[in-house]
Parts: sequence; structure tokens; C-alpha cells
Amino acid sequence: MGCGSGALSEAILQEAAPSRVKGIDPSDGYLTQVQKRIRDKRAHFEVGDAQTLPDNAASYDAVVSGLVLNFIPQPARAVGEMMRVAKSEGVVAAYVWDYAGKMQLMRHLGNAAAALDPQAIDLDEGRRFPLCQPKPLAKLFQSVGLKDVAVRASDISTDFKDFDDYWSPFLGGQGSAPSYAMSLSEDRRAALRERLCAGLPFALAGSMPLVARAWGVYGVRP
Repeated sequence: MGCGSGALSEAILQEAAPSRVKGIDPSDGYLTQVQKRIRDKRAHFEVGDAQTLPDNAASYDAVVSGLVLNFIPQPARAVGEMMRVAKSEGVVAAYVWDYAGKMQLMRHLGNAAAALDPQAIDLDEGRRFPLCQPKPLAKLFQSVGLKDVAVRASDISTDFKDFDDYWSPFLGGQGSAPSYAMSLSEDRRAALRERLCAGLPFALAGSMPLVARAWGVYGVRP
């Protein structure tokens, strides 16, 4: 659900030996990308709405979603749809970034921006996406009737060779953080860069060892 450019679908095909995989996404652009990226005959992708999945009830052994739930207007409706199309005793699972905690490459930027500009606090993903924490995720999955609900963290090393390696993606202007950075005047962007650089952890060689944490949530359809 929300297959994007196909990273999760590709991992499932490589690691889980499924008989088939279906991915949906509302974006025609992403569907074009995923169809170019994944040529496996077991995989099929189509445009679809997470809040109204285009499948019959009890169709799949597992229904999963990666880095999507916090962007859906009615996440409970989407998880309810995931459960509906899962078979009895089928797995329903998702993961989201820990924006409020150890999604460090974004957390450091949000802290630096808020310190310089009080209005930037409204752009902080940790505040914008309260769902992306263990208790709200567990409550969401339990609220639709899933059983054996559990939440756990997955930490990924995101090391950058130096500050410029970290900073340059924020100059692309796409996404909320890059859009904010590029909306600033040159002087204010330079101040943000300086504040950010002063607060980041550096190794002796000048590299930056950061952690990206995701919260994964799992449930079983009764």
C-alpha cells in the first residue's frame, strides 16, 4: 500500500519468496518508476487509493506499507482496508520514520531551524506527524480490530562523509525541509547552515555518523 518507487516491493520479492506481489500508489509518476525498476513477473502495480483498496476481502497473506501512513488523511480507514483485504491470520504491518526522535538527519535540521525561526516549528515533522510514535501506532492498529499488535524500532546507520554530503540534499527544494531551506534568503540560509553544522556530531575524520530510526508496527487479522 503506497508502493512508491518500489523499494519495499523489491525487498519482498528478493527476501520473502512470494507467489505474487501487488502494489498500489495514487501517483502515476511513481507507478512509471516502479514499473521500470521491477520487471519480476510476480509483481503487478496499479493506481489505487489506500483508503479504498481495489481488492476483495481476504485476498492476501500479508498487507504492508512503508513510510506512508502519516501522509494518509484517514490512517484508521487505511489500516482498516489493509485488514479487510488480509486473510484470516494474515499479517498487517507498516513502518514510519521516528521524526520526533532518532530520525536524526531530520531532527537536527528541525531543531536548528526552530532555534532561529519560531515559525519553523510548524514545519517540524515530529509535531506534524504525532502518529509516528509507538503508542499511537499500536493504538491505531488495535482500533481496527487487529490482534497481537506489537511495535518495535529499526535503526539504520546513515553516515555522511562530511557536512556538505549531509547539507546538499536540502538544497534540492523538494519536500518540506528542502522547500523551507530554499525559501530562506541567502543570509538566513547561511545562518541555518552554521547553526546546524555547530550542533551535528562529527567523527575524528570529519564524517557524520547519524541514525535513522523507523517504527514498525505489526498485527494479525482475527
